[in-house]
Amino acid sequence: QVQLVESGGGLVQAGGSLRLSCAASGRTFSRYVMGWFRQAPEKEREFVAAISWSGGTTYYADSVKGRFTISRDNAKNTMYLQMNSLKPEDTAVYYCNADRSNWPPPGGDFGSWGQGTQVTVSS
Repeated sequence: QVQLVESGGGLVQAGGSLRLSCAASGRTFSRYVMGWFRQAPEKEREFVAAISWSGGTTYYADSVKGRFTISRDNAKNTMYLQMNSLKPEDTAVYYCNADRSNWPPPGGDFGSWGQGTQVTVSS
């Protein structure tokens, strides 16, 4: 089971940028499909972006396409989410997910989760 720790969240003005990181334990990071999800207050957790085992394929929610970029460094056991042109509606707790076998990762009861990092975008 992989352990995940997110970092990089914070408070930013609309139009600004943040870079989230997700550090994974273990030596099998490259065997996991990795994804970012987010949950805003009183809303369901939703998919944001995913990246394949090698990093060669990415997939985004329509709401973030063109603004967010997901990447991974398998040598460092770390995944990233570069968030540009942030909007107040991007405010949420962001979670990373590691899934051994599903593409795109469905989240929910599948895979392992980190504890989340808060992103707040002020207008």
